[in-house]
Amino acid sequence: MIKINAKYCKSCGYCIRFCPKKILEMGTERNRRGHFYPVVTDPDKCISCGICASMCPDAAIELPAKEGA
Repeated sequence: MIKINAKYCKSCGYCIRFCPKKILEMGTERNRRGHFYPVVTDPDKCISCGICASMCPDAAIELPAKEGA
């Protein structure tokens, strides 16, 4: 499951555009810089591929290591 660090997001939408499972959408809350940030709509469908994190130009998305890996 991905972790979105809202304070770094600038609402570019790359993570939403490139998510293969289409489980990200722009949220309705703003960060301190005034930007909307994405939210995960269905965490159970996330396949932890990391595409969202690699596409994010601001490193606002992390893919935590799986336990036991």
